[in-house]
Amino acid sequence: MDTGTWPRVAARRELDAAGVRPQLRPAYQQCRMLNAAHGRTYFLATRLLAPRQRPSVHALYGFARWVDDIVDDTDRRRTVADRQQALDRLDGELRAGLRAGSSDDPILAALIDTATRHGIDPTLFTDFMASMRMDLTVCAYPTRAALDAYIHGSAAVIGLQLLPVLGTVGPAGEAEPYAAALGGAFQLTNFLRDVGEDLDRGRVYLPMEELAVFGVDRDRLAWCRESGRPDRPVRRALADQVARTRSKYRAAEPGIALLAPWSRPCVRTAFTLYGEILDRIVESGYDVFRRRLAVSGPRRLEVAAGALGSVVAARLRRHV
Repeated sequence: MDTGTWPRVAARRELDAAGVRPQLRPAYQQCRMLNAAHGRTYFLATRLLAPRQRPSVHALYGFARWVDDIVDDTDRRRTVADRQQALDRLDGELRAGLRAGSSDDPILAALIDTATRHGIDPTLFTDFMASMRMDLTVCAYPTRAALDAYIHGSAAVIGLQLLPVLGTVGPAGEAEPYAAALGGAFQLTNFLRDVGEDLDRGRVYLPMEELAVFGVDRDRLAWCRESGRPDRPVRRALADQVARTRSKYRAAEPGIALLAPWSRPCVRTAFTLYGEILDRIVESGYDVFRRRLAVSGPRRLEVAAGALGSVVAARLRRHV
């Protein structure tokens, strides 16, 4: 079997397992390709889910990726007003599609089908779109509370959207705070890894009052981006942010045990790999201005392979 055939076979098997209707299959396949192309860690972790769960995860990721691409469009001809209009149009189409139960757009069609199948609260999408609009006009967050308000819509709601797909061993409400916290931890990790790239877009996703304790402001961060290296005050400030983010992971970790057994290896893998991005940041001396740090491909495969035994055991228990 050639390398081009295998992904198509895998995708077909997932769609069969999920019972996706024929007319929606191209839509789900488009979302799957988006996840495979852009979400390396997420896509790898998704492979540890049961095949029937994967299309829904791809649909949620595909929509989030689409919106993110609108917000971060680098085409200089696209003004803020243009992107605002695009978000408003997409938001309107999503609301109408959720009411009607369908959409002519393939990504929205897959998303709406997923939301309907799993009973995902529509307000989670409303909150997500609200935070994405903030990215068009807000360039810094003065306090932790202000940043947390943004993170609720940009990341915590993603964890809450995924929760019905992953399943829980008890009432979903008990797992929701942990799912939201883990989404926030992943987002904070991205903010730390992408400090340099975000500065290029005119944004700082770290609480300015917490940076100020170490004598760090936007100008100092911009100097580090220009020079390609962090100075001592910036390293100290980033070390503080890493410590705060690790505490977020510790707060979220107990929620993994509340998930359905067959979903835990996937989430544990993402938890481990994203946490190790923080390790790479520290090991590099907080070199987040010159390059984008990541966990190596072999290490990602090692962690995923280690989770396979848990996947097989969980599926066997479920079958029995």
